[in-house]
Amino acid sequence: MDLLSASAVNWSRAQFALTASYHWLFVPLTIGLGLIMAIMESLYVKTGDEKWKNATKFWQKIFGINFAIGIATGIILEFQFGTNWSNYSWFVGDIFGAPLAIEGILAFFMEATFVSIMFFGWNRVSKKMHLASTWLVFVGASLSAFWILVANAWMQYPIGMEFNPESVRNEMVDFWAVAFSPVAYNKFLHTTFSCWAVGAAFVVAISGWYLLKKRHTDFAVKSMKIGSLVGLVAFVMLAVTGDGSAYHVAQKQPMKLAAMEGLYEGTEGAGLVAVGMLNPARKNYNDEVDPYIFKIELPKLLSLLGYRDINAFVPGIMDIVEGGYTLQDGTTALSFQERRERGLKAIQALADYQVAKEEGRDADAANHETILRENYAHFGYGYLETEEDLIPNIPLTFYSFHLMVMIGMYFILFFMVMLYFLYKKDMVTNRWLQYVALWSLPLAYIASELGWVVAEVGRQPWTIQDILPVQAASSAISANNVATTFILFAVLFTGLLIAEVTIIVKQIKKGPDSEGLKA
Repeated sequence: MDLLSASAVNWSRAQFALTASYHWLFVPLTIGLGLIMAIMESLYVKTGDEKWKNATKFWQKIFGINFAIGIATGIILEFQFGTNWSNYSWFVGDIFGAPLAIEGILAFFMEATFVSIMFFGWNRVSKKMHLASTWLVFVGASLSAFWILVANAWMQYPIGMEFNPESVRNEMVDFWAVAFSPVAYNKFLHTTFSCWAVGAAFVVAISGWYLLKKRHTDFAVKSMKIGSLVGLVAFVMLAVTGDGSAYHVAQKQPMKLAAMEGLYEGTEGAGLVAVGMLNPARKNYNDEVDPYIFKIELPKLLSLLGYRDINAFVPGIMDIVEGGYTLQDGTTALSFQERRERGLKAIQALADYQVAKEEGRDADAANHETILRENYAHFGYGYLETEEDLIPNIPLTFYSFHLMVMIGMYFILFFMVMLYFLYKKDMVTNRWLQYVALWSLPLAYIASELGWVVAEVGRQPWTIQDILPVQAASSAISANNVATTFILFAVLFTGLLIAEVTIIVKQIKKGPDSEGLKA
């Protein structure tokens, strides 16, 4: 694989980040609203209360608008693997394509089938059939997310594969290892709960707006109760699954963990930074400048989260670059330069293997293949030039992680207060809390997007951890072409977002059907 110009790679990265960021504005609301409207319809079927039916139908309209635009941005995202990341698609397409294909065949068709019954089946199919369709739309959307997250998790923890030097492709040898890796399992749960959180914050915010306008009061309070219950469960579970994420990141991607914490020098019994500010004067990984202007730590907690041992050694950025510390399995960590030398050896062995095969020198080819396999775990390091290439953007990863956590803690408190006022006090007269509910909505979206910033920026420079850096993964296309399509996509997605917000706002102003919803 030839390395491409930095400009073309950076434009490709920017374009993928742009598309993914826009796509992720729509997906969490789809899954979160899917759960909430399924709960509301279940209450309708159980109680026969028409107010729950009309509440369900109102949130389904918002769901439908969001669902359609989410599909449009998702399809463009998948096409970019072929247009901008063709080296990547060639190198691991046999593995990466499988979960995406299952997502398309199973989840997407499942959603498409039952979403039509959900929207057009009212009074045409039985109540139970309609309820089942609504739940299956939610399940289908969640399954769709599962398979996409399986693909993403595999990039961060590549298992269940074997490299074929003849085809220069990685091939899947264990489907179940890919589908149910611990990283995929935890990533799915954590991401799904973040979707529930966004959906809950959305429902509570819109309901708060109705209370401020003194419209549809009963509908708003009912929606707030469901939204707040779902929101509290979601954010508590986000904290629980976040613990699992920290553990897997520590085991599989120690550089990402070090970036999340701004940890340059490793230590035993490492504390978790609760609040802190990085020192911009620190320019290099190995200079003597204090990395923090200030920080407040929770003692021992980073060691506990990362290694389930309060006294465990947590390697910092310098340790990972320079090696020499003892790994969990008792071996000694290699330095960047040692791994780079082995990566170069693997790349050269692959080239020599191909030449030997073409010339019919099978014995030599076998020897080169042995060298390749002995060093394949370091293959991607052969494409990196300096130690700095191994280090992700520390400030962006650090602040994204800590801001996301702080917002998560805020929402746990927020939903507890909401439930207290909804069940013990008079929510209708508490206008200050209605304003808080309305203006908390952007925070939920910000936290959701920041989660992906931590996951994707923190794992740089890797497209596939340790195997393929981004500069070796992109297509041989000019930077100008990618820049042009970047601008086109930016205009298109912004237009779609404006259209969606306009339609949703119009629908919200119109409000739910009045039948059965009088306050």
